[in-house]
Amino acid sequence: MADKKKSTFMQDFKAFITKGNIIDMAVGVVIGGSFGKIVTGLVNYIINPFVAMFVQTGNLDSIKTVIKEAQLDETGAVVAEEVAILWGTWAQTVIDFLITAFCIFVVLRIIMNIKNRVEHEKIAKAEAEAAALKARQDALEESTLKQAELLAEIRDLLKKQ
Repeated sequence: MADKKKSTFMQDFKAFITKGNIIDMAVGVVIGGSFGKIVTGLVNYIINPFVAMFVQTGNLDSIKTVIKEAQLDETGAVVAEEVAILWGTWAQTVIDFLITAFCIFVVLRIIMNIKNRVEHEKIAKAEAEAAALKARQDALEESTLKQAELLAEIRDLLKKQ
């Protein structure tokens, strides 16, 4: 019985891994990771220099609140690391997030607009086809009524003769 479950599990896993969705997801993860590096580079190399003009320390990473100073021995080697709240690093992470979220929002908005436009075109086409079918059906019904009227007139004429 254990072999049957293992076989089913492996079959399910094979089906899962060979679906297009998993490949799309993997590509998305790779592109997302690369995009994260681009955003981090934007913050580090373009935004931070502008921030440095307003921050005395030179960059966001140096903005911090030291809770406990680093302890050094007589030779100057660090015995105990500094304990600090890294406000600048946190702010940089928030900026990274906001830029990433904004870019994803813009891309999704473009995709949704395209999708909505395609859906509206499909709906308009379906409505036009339905209207054409309705017009054809109405014409057929009118033709059938006229044929019935003509047959009734012919019948009346034949009865009079």
